Amino acid sequence: MIRARSTRGPADVTRRQAIRTATVAASGALFAHMTAQAQGQAIDPPTVVSDPPRDFGPDAPPSVYFSDPDVLTVDPSFDALVQPNAGIERLWRGGLWLEGPAWSSVGRFLVFSDIPANRQYRWLEDDGHVSVFRYPAGNTNGNTFDPQGRQLSCEHLNRRVVRYEHDGTITVIADQWDGRRLSSPNDVVSHPDGSYWFTDPPYGASLYEGQPDEAGGPTNPAGLLRPRVGQPAEAGSMRRELPNAIYRVDADGRIDRVVTEDVVPNPNGLCFSPDLQRLYVASTGRGPGDEHEGGRGDLHVFDVTADNRLENHRLFSDCMVDGVKCAPDGVRCDVHGNLWAASNAGRAIGYSGVTIWNPDGQLIGRIRLPEVCGNICFGGPKHNRLFMAASTSLYALYVNTQGAAIS
Repeated sequence: MIRARSTRGPADVTRRQAIRTATVAASGALFAHMTAQAQGQAIDPPTVVSDPPRDFGPDAPPSVYFSDPDVLTVDPSFDALVQPNAGIERLWRGGLWLEGPAWSSVGRFLVFSDIPANRQYRWLEDDGHVSVFRYPAGNTNGNTFDPQGRQLSCEHLNRRVVRYEHDGTITVIADQWDGRRLSSPNDVVSHPDGSYWFTDPPYGASLYEGQPDEAGGPTNPAGLLRPRVGQPAEAGSMRRELPNAIYRVDADGRIDRVVTEDVVPNPNGLCFSPDLQRLYVASTGRGPGDEHEGGRGDLHVFDVTADNRLENHRLFSDCMVDGVKCAPDGVRCDVHGNLWAASNAGRAIGYSGVTIWNPDGQLIGRIRLPEVCGNICFGGPKHNRLFMAASTSLYALYVNTQGAAIS
């Protein structure tokens, strides 16, 4: 009988030995962990910054011992907002760049966007199932639901804000201002008076997240990029025509530019305070076609007048934490007026996730995630669950407060 000769080399043996060593080490660590528990010894559970770091997978060992080690109290006032025995959960993984979580109270589901994948996904509250909700989705970024339960979405690809009606038709809420095309609406919020407010930075004017300008446009000056490739026939004729801004669409359809880029450069996430007397806005970095240095990764706030004008603009926070820039993106307020902001700290491990600020702009707490967090919302049947769209994954955490907005 002729025996086949093994083709395994030293590299294969080394890999097998490494895997075996890692498995033994992990088993030993778990055994030591269980032994310490059995003997009643205090232990330090794994965290985002421990070595080895915490495992957020479905089969990971428990990491909650009355309080989650990655939910950090900075000021004692934050303790009242923390839900004991509730840990950070990774609900789903597999996105490219997740954004725009929004909770449907009637449907009891969460909708969220994967911008580069051109999909909206739906997470079901009853069994945790995730499925494609809309495809194609116009490279959607921010989503929300208005008081009538209709979904609004900011489409990067089509450079517009749309509303999905109850019968399934799509209404274009805004695609231009003053006769000029919008750049790439990013985030949208609803006001009880029927108005919609949205930001319009330029981030969607790219191959990865939307559609570049036509040849000669500010985001495609040399004309080397072909915006029509893979797109509908009508694509490829857009170019950036407007500076960054924040807009308000009144119930009668009138569109007003309420904040210009010289006040808040590169406006991104936005939300109202619970009493609707403040508007918070995140300012992020330079985008495609910008002719200025861009935002500085900070938070701004305006007072909202009785007739829906903005005044008394001021810096709310520079978002520096321990000397690290925790650049904000999506923001939401809880019913107590605290501002919860998604945090992008880049490669500063342990500072991406969520930062929590009281109404005076004081940092009171942090939530550490192993990925950059792009956007957040409160949801769940009681609106006491924080959903976090973080790069490739969707996370959730029960908290001892509720979101001020409906989504």
